[in-house]
Amino acid sequence: MKLDEFFRLSRSPAALPLAWIPLVATALALYLMTVTSDCWGQDGLARSGLEADLTDLSLEQLMDIEVTSVSKKVQKLSDAAAAVFVITHEDIRRSGATTIPDVLRMAPGVNVARIDANKWAISIRGFNGRFANKLLVLMDGRTVYNPIHSGVFWDVQDTLLEDIERIEIIRGPGATLWGANAVNGVINIITKPAKDTQGTLITGGYGTEEQGFSGARYGGKIDDSAFYRTYFKYFNRADAVNALGEDGADGWDKFQGGGRIDWNPSLKNALTFEGDIYSGTAGDRLTVPTLDPPYSVSLDEDTDYSGGNVLGRWLHHFSSTSDLTLQVYYDRMARQDTILDITLDTFDMELQHSFTWGPRQQVVWGMNYRLYSDKILGSDYGDFDPTSADYHLASAFIQDEITLIENHLSCLVGSKFEYNTFSEFELQPNARLLWTPNPRHSIWAAVSRAVRTPSRGELEARLDQFVIPGPLPTLVSIFGNPDFGSEDLIAYEAGYRWQAARNLSFDIAAFYNDYAELRTVEVGAPFLQESMGIPYYVLPIYPGNKMAGQTYGVEAVADWSPYQWWRLQLVYSFLQMDLHLDEDSTDTTSEVEGESPSNQVSFRSLMNLPRNLELALWLRYVDDLPAQGVPAYVTMDAQLAWRPWKYLELALVGRNLFENEHLEFSPEIISIEPTQVERSVYGRITWRF
Repeated sequence: MKLDEFFRLSRSPAALPLAWIPLVATALALYLMTVTSDCWGQDGLARSGLEADLTDLSLEQLMDIEVTSVSKKVQKLSDAAAAVFVITHEDIRRSGATTIPDVLRMAPGVNVARIDANKWAISIRGFNGRFANKLLVLMDGRTVYNPIHSGVFWDVQDTLLEDIERIEIIRGPGATLWGANAVNGVINIITKPAKDTQGTLITGGYGTEEQGFSGARYGGKIDDSAFYRTYFKYFNRADAVNALGEDGADGWDKFQGGGRIDWNPSLKNALTFEGDIYSGTAGDRLTVPTLDPPYSVSLDEDTDYSGGNVLGRWLHHFSSTSDLTLQVYYDRMARQDTILDITLDTFDMELQHSFTWGPRQQVVWGMNYRLYSDKILGSDYGDFDPTSADYHLASAFIQDEITLIENHLSCLVGSKFEYNTFSEFELQPNARLLWTPNPRHSIWAAVSRAVRTPSRGELEARLDQFVIPGPLPTLVSIFGNPDFGSEDLIAYEAGYRWQAARNLSFDIAAFYNDYAELRTVEVGAPFLQESMGIPYYVLPIYPGNKMAGQTYGVEAVADWSPYQWWRLQLVYSFLQMDLHLDEDSTDTTSEVEGESPSNQVSFRSLMNLPRNLELALWLRYVDDLPAQGVPAYVTMDAQLAWRPWKYLELALVGRNLFENEHLEFSPEIISIEPTQVERSVYGRITWRF
């Protein structure tokens, strides 16, 4: 829905009452503030009993939140020479979101589009798709980027949302520290230490689309130096509707559980052990090609997936200026659908050392080794050759942060040196400059190189797409190309942060990205093949590296607390993509420029009301996707929460309130039916004791 269409909602009388609920709620909240001003002043929140970051931290203090993903060391957000945005635990609690992908919608430069009830397309700074391949995602430092298809299975990435401490989002290359495929950004989901999750938490709810969800966590103490927690969660999501208003066969249910132990045996040592297991089923409607009329068939399929991971981390402090971290993890993923049956095992070991060298230099260096081992069983519609493979990644990095003028000017230089099975040696350098003329202003600039390495699918897979009718039908199929190489980026960035007042801050970042060797779809020569005595042609298409071009844009965030009980946040993102094919390319299908929105706006209003009530409103605008025929839309989420007692919270959440439903994205490569995001309401209860 475009902006002007909001004022024509009367064409849909059933939609009008719900659409105006957030506006009426806001007016009522402001009225309550007025009539209760005698007992609800600037110090009123201290008497409310609400436990919220909003009440405990000013915006000035929020700018001093510590982040680790930018430089792999603890630093203030205001001191980071990168476009970084932090989603706090309080932001998550008040968002009304039930999944990590929906939480990410509040970040600048991040495009989140739901394909159906259980699949998303998520990217940073363009190139969006279900298999978006230029974004690295981590859970507590464990990478969840999938090397089989280059991307992230977002239906798998989950944890108890109440246990997330923060989500750090870096827009722009993070490859110097995190390695290949951190091309356009890094998302690091960081959970709370076990010490901060003591006691029992039980949560659950039900709604029109969220048809039953629950979670529980218990945290305990072994002794004064060791703490633990365990958790489980379950949810069941209803089918969404397709363009005809029919159920889309994309229902989703999942169980997940896990735990964490944090142990500090001495002042110089800290140990963390954590792990998760999960199992779920995600449905969709898949279209597969056939050689007989009508040359395609639609199947309602269920994807069964399961897996687990264990991680251990040791932190040793040599001194106040030197520490060593060793991290080891193992991850197993199994996924079975109509086309492929995939099992992937990942073993990873990383060593990192940080130390001060002289009075002006902070050095961080490290080494990493990762082993992937997969087994992929195919079907009539796709397969891999070979069906199983082991592939390796070995890397080292070094980064030096140099203070040029104390408290005012510093620079950071470094590089990642990486060897992988698919593209062999990769070099990814990085240089950043931070100028802080005074504590309220900081200006930064950066230039970086990053690469996106090939996936096993791009080198060794076959996937049937569709059939062209004729005297002899022609089957169009994607084949792997062993000569496919890495995609390359040179990125130029600059940013400015201004703490205008204790209750007002601005953060703006601009970028210019120069890409080379981007993936294209090249057409090969057809050949004759036979199946069960029936001849047909095969038209092969292959991934190639025959696209280049530039993208540029601006991302801005304004945070304002006009009163202690009210916080407003406005986020705007602009993206322009200018890409072109090489003269010898045969690609006629790549429309990357029109698959990411040019403009996005997010506006959030968070209020703490009298009588322990909270009201959160979240308005979003997302531009159209011309390559997919997906129109722009405006929507709003609203959450009203009440804490009748200190440890009990009741919440009523309305989502996508402005329209009955809207389309957000159409899938690529694998032909599944997209479904629409529907208006929904759910209730939630959370009890802590």
